[in-house]
Amino acid sequence: MQQYSVKAENFSQDSENRIHSDDIAQKYGFSGALVPGVAIYGHLTYPLVEEFGQLWLDQACNQVRLFKPTYHGDILTFTYIDGPEKQTVNCDNQNGVRIATLTSEFNSAPETPDLTSLAPPYKNPDRTEIQWHNVVPYQAFTPWTCELTPADNERYVTEVKDPHSLYKTGAIHPHLLLSLANTALMNEYKMPTWLHVGSETRHHAGLYEGDTVTVKSVPLKKWQNKGHHFIQIWVTYWRDNVMTTEIRHTAIFKLAA
Repeated sequence: MQQYSVKAENFSQDSENRIHSDDIAQKYGFSGALVPGVAIYGHLTYPLVEEFGQLWLDQACNQVRLFKPTYHGDILTFTYIDGPEKQTVNCDNQNGVRIATLTSEFNSAPETPDLTSLAPPYKNPDRTEIQWHNVVPYQAFTPWTCELTPADNERYVTEVKDPHSLYKTGAIHPHLLLSLANTALMNEYKMPTWLHVGSETRHHAGLYEGDTVTVKSVPLKKWQNKGHHFIQIWVTYWRDNVMTTEIRHTAIFKLAA
């Protein structure tokens, strides 16, 4: 078991997602602006990369669940538990409240959806505000391409203050990879207030600074629970026409009033 602590930082005050601002977050019953879930995930990955190195970035299958909000200035304690087949990292705040859990393994993975679901016809990429009626399962998003630059990688490493040497030699940080799943969703819709609540990530190959990736995504399902509206999208990254990463990314896109 390994334990370490960090002070949480909200670096998204200027995001289109106003859940990262005090006034809107308080409107929905939170005590203040929320720290991004992708940053909590970035912190959670540290002990796993410490344990397994590049192997984890190349092959691991992971599930992160975000249970409770994190606020700027919270002191988060991360506890790593190494099991015989599965590794777990728990995150608790200064009050002993469980914020998030990341489970990771190498020998199990969610079934890959049918690749034809990523094919045209594509949703109209008009960025209208997300609504129940315009979330259409299996209507693929338009693919887009981005270069993974050293500057971008350094930014995401710095945001979670990750000291691991792999990121100094060009390996792309998981915080950046999961943040691209947020971008995939926000490229398609205006999303003024939403919450990332969980993700399943499967690494097929590591990504590195200088790589150019094509991002292909499709909504898998939508549902309602306790007045919240949920979406799950399947986000895939492709380098030279080979899939390197796939993510089932789940969010509340409309919070209960």
